[in-house]
Amino acid sequence: MNAVRSDAATEAAIAVFLAEPVVARLLDALNGDGEETRIVGGAVRNLLLGASRNDVDLATTALPAETIRRGKAAGFKAVPTGIEHGTVTLVSKGHSFEVTTLRRDVETDGRRAKVVFGRDFVADALRRDFTINALGLSRDGRIHDYADGLADLGRRRVRFIGEAQERIREDYLRILRFFRFHAQYGVGAPDAEGLQACIAGRAGLAGLSRERVRAETMKLLVAPRAAATLDAMMGAGLLMPVIGGVPYLSRFAAVARERGEDVHPAFRLAALAVTVREDALNLRERLRLSNEEFDRIERIAMALEKLGGRGGLPSIAALRHLAQVVGSDTAAAALVLLNASAESGVGRAAQQLIGDLGRTPAFLPTGKDVVGLGTPPGPRVGQVLETARHAWIEAGCPAGLDKQMALVSAVMA
Repeated sequence: MNAVRSDAATEAAIAVFLAEPVVARLLDALNGDGEETRIVGGAVRNLLLGASRNDVDLATTALPAETIRRGKAAGFKAVPTGIEHGTVTLVSKGHSFEVTTLRRDVETDGRRAKVVFGRDFVADALRRDFTINALGLSRDGRIHDYADGLADLGRRRVRFIGEAQERIREDYLRILRFFRFHAQYGVGAPDAEGLQACIAGRAGLAGLSRERVRAETMKLLVAPRAAATLDAMMGAGLLMPVIGGVPYLSRFAAVARERGEDVHPAFRLAALAVTVREDALNLRERLRLSNEEFDRIERIAMALEKLGGRGGLPSIAALRHLAQVVGSDTAAAALVLLNASAESGVGRAAQQLIGDLGRTPAFLPTGKDVVGLGTPPGPRVGQVLETARHAWIEAGCPAGLDKQMALVSAVMA
């Protein structure tokens, strides 16, 4: 976990960031002649932590039309991505920046807010969700902190700005964001006031779009402290309403420890909530999974069903046969899930099987080879290849085209 940088290190990091040519050009274009623009939100937070920055957002006193005019004059392409809410995306040479006019809320319904534009950086910062997301950085390198975000960042505490229940009533998605940001940046137990406010407002989750819930859930699952945070959600009665079933927290904890943070979020979701294909179908409906996400999870569920009834570890031949149906990565993932425990992780025997599966040589014969041996083109060619592949696996997967073609010939005979 990164610590908040010392003053000297912070000043140096800020200076380097503000000197980046595209950043300097953008800020110089948007500042001056009565207008001011600041870097805000996650980019400032991560800069202070020394963490990577994916997006750079800015807040400006300028109205959207003026932002577009100035951006174009400085060589940026202007895209009105959310212009009704004051947001314009400025793009230059692969870099994109969301620039939003300062706002204040005039009406909220728990899902979205009606806003009016303003010129008050304090009011704009205090309408955000968490103190660590309300930091601003001006062109002169000063950090602006109106909600004690620096102190919370130093303590690794994710805390709502102002009264937690009020922030949640403005947008119930903030319940999931509270846990997601805690899993990413927090330590220890979640902030007590925030946790109680989430529990009190949990009925509001039902009114959120499933796409928004899915996006936050997937980010939470790959955060560094996801396992402990999911435990806290379960204890608060907030996890089952999200996934629509009983979670496998011990299995998830083992997977989160074993597989690192670069694993696909769909695998983490399968680890948390899937044992049979019906679970995958439920998640697709509940979270509006993408086709690619559902395909991954469904194949894992199919592999779990095939492996689950065997008792103990499968043979390498059985695992290779399964890999021919669902793919090697999916077969390995299912084996990991079946053999992972929070106490011991994935056992050595299972790891050895997965290693052997990964070292399986390629099956080289093709339909053209089968035709060359005298089988007429048609369905029979595929049947010969499939039978030969089965025989090849049972024979221990010998490498080399000559040995494999001998198996094809034997099948044809």
